[in-house]
Amino acid sequence: MADSFISFTPSDTYEQAAARAADLFGIERSYWDIFGKYHEASMEGITAVLESMGVGTGSKDDIDRSVEARLWEDWSRALPPTLVVSIHDGDVSIRTPRNATGDLQIELQREDGGTDRATVRLEHGTESSAAHLRNTDFVERRIAWPFERTLGYHHLRVTVPQAGITAKSRLIVCPDRAYFPPRLAKNGRAGGIFFSLYGVRSQRNWGCGDFTDLSRLAEWVAHDLDASFIGLNPLHAIPNRQPYNTSPYLPVCTFYKNLIYLDLEAIDDFRYSECARGIVAGERVQSQIRRLRNSEYVEYEQVQRLKLRVLKVLFRQFLREYRAGTARAQEFRAYVEREGELLQDFAVYSALDDVVHRGNPDVWLWRDWPPAYHDPRSEETRRFAEEHWLRVLFFQYIQWQLEIQLAAAQRRARELGLAVGLYHDLALATDRFGADLWAHRKFYVEGCRVGAPPDDFSPNGQDWSFPPPNAMEHYRNGYRLFSDSIRQNVKHGGALRIDHVMRFFHLFWIPDQLDARRGLYVKDRALDLIRILALESVRNEVIIVGEDLGTVADEIRETLATFGILSYRLFYFERWQDRTFKRPGDYPKNALVSASTHDLPTLTGFWQNRDIEARRAAGMFSDEAGYRSQIEDRMREKQKILDVLFQSGLMPATHQRDAAQIPELTSELHYAIVGFLASTPSALMLLSEEDLTKRDDQQNLPGTTEQYPNWRHKTRFTVEEFRENPLARDFSRMYRDWLARTDRLNGGAG
Repeated sequence: MADSFISFTPSDTYEQAAARAADLFGIERSYWDIFGKYHEASMEGITAVLESMGVGTGSKDDIDRSVEARLWEDWSRALPPTLVVSIHDGDVSIRTPRNATGDLQIELQREDGGTDRATVRLEHGTESSAAHLRNTDFVERRIAWPFERTLGYHHLRVTVPQAGITAKSRLIVCPDRAYFPPRLAKNGRAGGIFFSLYGVRSQRNWGCGDFTDLSRLAEWVAHDLDASFIGLNPLHAIPNRQPYNTSPYLPVCTFYKNLIYLDLEAIDDFRYSECARGIVAGERVQSQIRRLRNSEYVEYEQVQRLKLRVLKVLFRQFLREYRAGTARAQEFRAYVEREGELLQDFAVYSALDDVVHRGNPDVWLWRDWPPAYHDPRSEETRRFAEEHWLRVLFFQYIQWQLEIQLAAAQRRARELGLAVGLYHDLALATDRFGADLWAHRKFYVEGCRVGAPPDDFSPNGQDWSFPPPNAMEHYRNGYRLFSDSIRQNVKHGGALRIDHVMRFFHLFWIPDQLDARRGLYVKDRALDLIRILALESVRNEVIIVGEDLGTVADEIRETLATFGILSYRLFYFERWQDRTFKRPGDYPKNALVSASTHDLPTLTGFWQNRDIEARRAAGMFSDEAGYRSQIEDRMREKQKILDVLFQSGLMPATHQRDAAQIPELTSELHYAIVGFLASTPSALMLLSEEDLTKRDDQQNLPGTTEQYPNWRHKTRFTVEEFRENPLARDFSRMYRDWLARTDRLNGGAG
């Protein structure tokens, strides 16, 4: 007897048709916001999202036709296009017409190239559900899996010769939990330090942090902090144009890296190129390097322009080896072949962007290119790639060098004994005018953009202005692009933070004709995505941290915990319903704990109201009353922080208890907050460089562009000063002391 039965009957009303379609296509018709307020999606919002998914909404019959077509697609195939299963699953579901009988032939083409075959009687399966569509009765049967399960990406083919049925599916077999090092640190806890790599200062870089700086920072982390990992901002490729295109969280490509992180003098071709060495040694370039190195903020455009100039010289040097077929040339060819179409598309996009902009400096976006180039598979684009093959090769060469240097930085961190090494960050967004949208447009939905519902920090909601993913297209494609995105970002690291991990469950969609307050949630295929994430985590031995801030349902966090994905908890946000702060022991064990993020004030900035003053200077308050209200709220928040620090025994009993009497982040207060974080049971603790060294300005002030130097702040100390400056050494000793006192000292490689 089937557990469920599905059939299709026409809807009685338009509203009934829209509601049924919304449920089938994953549109949530209501949600609760962070304030406990219940929201019902409007019919206008539901139909707009359905339209963006390709559902006709002109009449109830139009909607019904789309619903019936989706049901038919699901049931008329013996296998779905993609099956994502646990390694412990003992069977597989087959859908056939009820009258189909005979032998079921199963063929498994394994990832390793082997093939398994088995034959079972179709009637021996256990009926689990049924459907009646287009005058056909269907049945779903659970068939005992006849082979050994092995992790990986396989291909499954089933045939019922007697019934003329054949179907194929991509079978993805996954572990039940993500990776976590068996011996990460003493007592299962560890500490790390976060750097915005672009802002790292040193006595040798060219105006922004690079991978050589990163390797040297690993030496400081290993010897002075005895910490286990270095957290990094997303390293994705971005336009590097100020002030609108410098956010590492709005990349043009999430698969490849930003060239500004290259240390050009560490590239082999620099040693071989007398021309490149001469250019760099020249007084004009040296003066430019000194100016960029000493500038108050990171100058993205100038750094990129300088590095591209020298990179072109290095590439010409490499072409001699390329044409001669040397060992290095073979390594490069192997890299390009390994990366395949993914790299080819990014390099062609980069070459087109370069050539078209040179021809017309007013053209900055691919949507303004000649229409024939809008399609990466057009004949015109193919001819462009052939005619400009050298330019395409140049951009592939840049990514090869980035890969080499990032791998070396992770290798160095591990050689120094850091149990995790590098902790990377995968952004949620991708620029709608970038390479990802150009190359993979069918995997994004047009007509809507992603955002967030109203909350404490954004009472009108947030509009992030990039398109949502096309979940159905990813499913039909076997999640290849999704698995590539994870695999590309876990390479050369020991941990990966997933920005806005709720994306796997649902995203807040805002139809183009509506504002953020009228958006609605749309579900994704969460279990499929999380299982694939766990697979890549285990294969690459990478810890996964899910950034679960904001409006997060309890069941989402429960599911993440079941799969061993760490929660992401911030000191500012961990409170009870009465807004008092939780104590250290109230934090979850399976989590990463930190004080703040790039979008929030640093500890010093919070205490000195720097973020509020920055918003005032940017004209973000409509009147003086709003400003005064935030100042008063901040004083109350500071008092609550003092209260929890005293209650937790982290502030001396004799110390001042009145926040109004403590205008600055004193050494005692700084020490207590760091100790608070270290004292939590959470598996990982991450302290930013800004909070370690008591910097006052945050990296990003949400809602601003040219009004604030977003993503441009540099470190307080140079790489060299972290080990040499007395004050920097005091900060290091303070942090190491807390790591030692809370059993978070580096435990070595697990």
